[in-house]
This record gives sequence, C-alpha cells and structure tokens, in this order.
Amino acid sequence: MAKRPTPQHLIAMTQSRSPLSDPLHRAKFEVEFQPEADLDPQDWEAFGAEAHRALDLMLDHLRTIRAQKVWQDAPKDVRARFRAPLPQKGHDIGELIDTFAESILPYGSGNLHPLFAGWVQGGGTPVGMVADMLAAGLNANCGGRNHIALDVERQITLWLTEIFNFPRESSGIFVTGTSVANLVAVLIARTDALGIDARSGGLASGGRQLTGYVSQEAHVCIEKAFDMSGIGSDFLRKLPVDSNGAIRLDALTEAIARDRADGLQPAIVIGNAGTVNTGAFDPFDALADLCAKEDLWFHVDGAFGALCAMAPELRPLIKGMERADTIALDFHKWLQVPYDAGFAICRDAEAHQRAFMSSGAYLSRAPRGLAAGEAWPCDLGPDLSRGFRALKTWFTFQAFGAERLGETIAQTCRIAQHLARLIETSPRFKLCAPVKLNVVCFSAKAETPGEDLGALNRAIVMDLHESGVAAPSLTLLDGRPVIRAAILNHRTRLSDMDFLFEAATASAARLRTRLRSGIR
Repeated sequence: MAKRPTPQHLIAMTQSRSPLSDPLHRAKFEVEFQPEADLDPQDWEAFGAEAHRALDLMLDHLRTIRAQKVWQDAPKDVRARFRAPLPQKGHDIGELIDTFAESILPYGSGNLHPLFAGWVQGGGTPVGMVADMLAAGLNANCGGRNHIALDVERQITLWLTEIFNFPRESSGIFVTGTSVANLVAVLIARTDALGIDARSGGLASGGRQLTGYVSQEAHVCIEKAFDMSGIGSDFLRKLPVDSNGAIRLDALTEAIARDRADGLQPAIVIGNAGTVNTGAFDPFDALADLCAKEDLWFHVDGAFGALCAMAPELRPLIKGMERADTIALDFHKWLQVPYDAGFAICRDAEAHQRAFMSSGAYLSRAPRGLAAGEAWPCDLGPDLSRGFRALKTWFTFQAFGAERLGETIAQTCRIAQHLARLIETSPRFKLCAPVKLNVVCFSAKAETPGEDLGALNRAIVMDLHESGVAAPSLTLLDGRPVIRAAILNHRTRLSDMDFLFEAATASAARLRTRLRSGIR
C-alpha cells in the first residue's frame, strides 16, 4: 500500500512544480514584483511592549475610576483632531496609544463610573475587556461554519434555558442589543402568523394586516421593529398602564377584540420585564394565558429585567416569563458584559429557523470539514458577518458564577431603594413613581406657586453632568420632565447615592436662584 502523503509533503510537491521553483524565473519575478510587507508588526517585541502599555493604561483607568469625573465635554481642539483628512501614511502604534490616552479616554460616555445613573447601561469589567481582546485577536466570523466559537455561543443559549426555564432545545442568537433582538422576535412572530411565504411575498401574502400589542411604557425600539418588519408602526397598539406601570389587561383584551372585528389579524403581544422609564413589569402569567386563548405570539422585552431570574429575591417579578415564545435581553446591561452583547432566545427552534434561514451556494453545508453543521447563526438572524460576542459573555459567567452575578443585580436594587428613602424624607424632592426595581424617578418640590419644576429638573440634570459629579438623566412621566436614576453599575455603593442626593440638593438650591433671575 502506498504511503499517504502528509500535508507538508503535498505543499513541497506543489512548490516543486511551480514556475517559481526555477531560480532564474524566481529572480525575475522578485525584481518585477516586490510585495509590501503584510500588516503584522515587523518588530513583534516592540509591538508587544506597546500592547502591554495599552492594557496597563486601561487597567489604571478602571482602577482609579472613582477619582475621575463622571463625564466631561471634549474641548473644541480635541474634537478638531477627529476632523483631520484621511491619513495617507501610517502612524506608529505608540503614537496612536498616546492619542487615545489624551483625546479619547478622558471623554467617554461615563458609564464606567459608579455615579453614572442616567441610562440603563452596564459598567463593564476588566474580565470582559480581556475577553474582548482575545476575541478580537482570534477574529472569528461567527456567522456560521464549523469552528469552536459557535459552540461557545450555543453554550450561552443552553445556560439561558436553565436561567429562564426554557426547553433545552430552544435556539438563541447574539445580536448588537435588545433593539435588534426585539426585531428578531417580531420577524419570527410575523412568519409564524402568515407562514413562510410572507418572506418572499411580503405581508400581502397573508391577506390580512397584522397587529401587535404593548404598553405605552414600552421602549421606542418596539415601534421601530414594527416599522422595519413591514407590519407598520401604526398597527402597534400602545395600551394604557395601571398605577404600577403594568399593561392593563382589560385594555389589551378590548383592543384585540376590536381589531378582530375590524378584519385585522392580531399576531403578537409584547410584555415588559423592566420598563425603561420606571422598571415596571407586566403580568406575564396573565399575558401567557391570553396569548394561548387568542393564539398569539408571546414575546418579552427583557432588555435588563429578564435577568432578575438570576437573583432569587427578584425572581418573583418575572413569574410567567418562562411561558414566553421569545425573550430579548442585553448582557451588556445588568450582567456587565462590555458592549455590545444583545441576545434573542426562542422556545421553538424550527419557528426561529423558518424566519431567517436562506439558501446560497456560498452557504452550502458539508458532512465534514469547515462547512459542516446544520443550524448556523446566520440561519437565526439577519447577520452573516458577526463578531465573537459570546466569548466575553462566557468569560463573565465563568469568572464570576451565576450566584455572584445574581447578587450584584439584587444589590443595585437595594441601592435604588436607599436613594428612594432619601428622596421620600427630603423636603426638597419627591418620588414620581413606585421603585419596584433599580430605577428611581424623582422631582424637585415646588417652593412657590406656579414654579416651573420641569425647567428646574432639566437644569439640575445638566448641572450635575457638566460639573462631572454625577450623571442622572431626564425622562417624561405623564408629560412632565423628571429626574431619573437607573442604578446598574456593579461599582455603585450606598455612599454614592448619598453623594448623588447631596449634589442634587445643592444644585437645586443654586439653580433656583438663577432660574428666578431668568438665567437658564
């Protein structure tokens, strides 16, 4: 039996048959074609030293984050650096790191800081940062094919089935964030309602206009999802809420019946697990019962609130969520994974694939080799080119464990309750919504008849931002501007809320004088 050639032997054979194996031909080729060096460092040791300097820079920044301003506006001369012409020649990596340190690092969004409480954004971790660096070095395209990065992503899906009590055979997909995850869910529901022909024939193939239902407290991305799915944002019914911020079931039942009577086709109900304004939860068991009765898709927008499932003291808030057909969430919020890491999980893996799977010669599968495998991530979402988001999420779960992560989530809610107690006992501020979770909405109290509290609240928020001491945000409740503090950062402590409250109190006193003088 002939000896099977090794890969090295095959390469040598190929080279021996090449015209370049002729020394004269090779010399002529090298004179006529002198390729530039590749894009790897020419001096790996020097590059490694700069890479370590960059890592140390970020670790020092995170280590000293409390001593820094929460936010500061970039000066005009710094912003001008980013309006320079396209570079025609390259710059030394050390010079670029210096530019980053001087002109980018000090002027971030602030969400690393423990006194950032304006928007629902996680603070990231050094562990996640290192994992992101490793993922970038591996440079895996996670759209499909047979490589280990996809197993890591499937591992996250399996862990979520444990966390949410979903069937083990459920499918999941990493996306940029819950905005896209909600779109994925709406597209699955659309295909489930109209059949797979809707993908080629459009909504007209179903013969009837679809409708969906959500509370008026839902995130604006739900409306965008209806827009982009072709259903149309006019056919998303935004329904009133009760005193706890939860969707009113009587209004939902009436809206479904009215749409059926008008010849429309109700298709999906979307429940909220932690609304963006106040952190309210919809009654999932009741929504699941209604969806089963009406044959509707039941989706939960759990951008951050779905992860209450990891904290035993908060888990009752999501009772019934395990009955959802799909859940959308962000790991880059309460789980502190670096941006971006959104996720959509679907109970029915076949329904998930029907909504997205496409054919193409370049996507053909093989029984073995790099093209092996059946369901690839590109069969479950809109992207073929996808980064390795799963690695930083996997590192986070592995480094801290579910128990510690759950405790961190619960801790932010206790800290929010502490801020709420400070406000309730204050002569200058009042709570504007029940604090069910980690979001505290409050307002200055009027000191004179007809005082414009909206203008004062707005001024307080801007003042705190510009001073760099804290970063709450402004939102509207019943059309009135109020101050909103969303406590998500794992670095935040009770003492930080004391400082935020004192800073807001001092700001209110100072700004009242200015506003009464007509200065804004």
